[in-house]
Amino acid sequence: MRYAELHCKSNFSFLEGASHADELVATAAQLGYQALAITDRNSLAGIVRAYKPALEHGLKLVIGAELVLQDAPPLVVWATDRQAYGRLARLITLGRRRAEKGDCLLYLADVAAHAPGLLAGVAISEQCGANTADSSIIPTAIQAYRDIFGDRLSLLAELNYGVRDQALVQRLLGWERKTQVPLVAAGDVHYHIPNRMMLHDVLTAIRHGTSVDQAFDYRFANSQRHLKSLADISSIYAGLNVAVERAAEIADRCSFTLDELKYEYPEELAPAGMTAMQHLTQLTWDGAAVRYPQGIPEKVRQLLQHELTLIAELRYEA
Repeated sequence: MRYAELHCKSNFSFLEGASHADELVATAAQLGYQALAITDRNSLAGIVRAYKPALEHGLKLVIGAELVLQDAPPLVVWATDRQAYGRLARLITLGRRRAEKGDCLLYLADVAAHAPGLLAGVAISEQCGANTADSSIIPTAIQAYRDIFGDRLSLLAELNYGVRDQALVQRLLGWERKTQVPLVAAGDVHYHIPNRMMLHDVLTAIRHGTSVDQAFDYRFANSQRHLKSLADISSIYAGLNVAVERAAEIADRCSFTLDELKYEYPEELAPAGMTAMQHLTQLTWDGAAVRYPQGIPEKVRQLLQHELTLIAELRYEA
């Protein structure tokens, strides 16, 4: 069975993820996963820590993020190529700049403006009404996302041996029929192994400003938000095998890797008619003249000339 975990938070999702990125990667590789997506909350930070371990373990790393919106349910997105990654980075930067430090303010219109090249999965949780009578609003929210993403949108079926899993499955199947948005298996992973649940409980209590005992309503009901064995995945999604295969197919479509990134210098660095090196040379000697109004010492002149020559040879002027 092929499986890719598409919804996984590292400890870069502050006070949510309870495992380091390298722990998640190593465990996913050990379990035989085809791929792992690190999807931190409004952040791409965790993928940097996951990149090298993924190479070492021969595990495909899918680049993505969980976007928490002000006017729509949470959305998990995955970058298919370099251009899509750039749009995702700009989208998160936009939300960060709007908010106070540590927060992020994003809206549906922002997602629409940065959507090309991104695959997306609607993350339906109890917090947004997945198991309540208020769930009648969810198809409308799904349709709003479908208007943006079209057939690049999925509905995440996140089952974790919960007492209400079967009821949730029926609701998900109903929304799938109503909206024509296919189900995709995902784990809403917050840690790599079950015994990290205790740490996650502590983080949850801190996040809500209370004690672990008093955080009962906020804590997960069980320890199943970990990376599961393929046998467990097969058991949980019995009857939803297509949703499991779709997860692998989404990973197949995401070809972007961090090794495609390089520093891109601004295009306009020098005045018209001058090269960047000529402009740097002029600025250097002008600055030296200001620093030494009585004349540039010969030792300094030689040092500056040596540095400028080295910069030109290495093409570091830009």
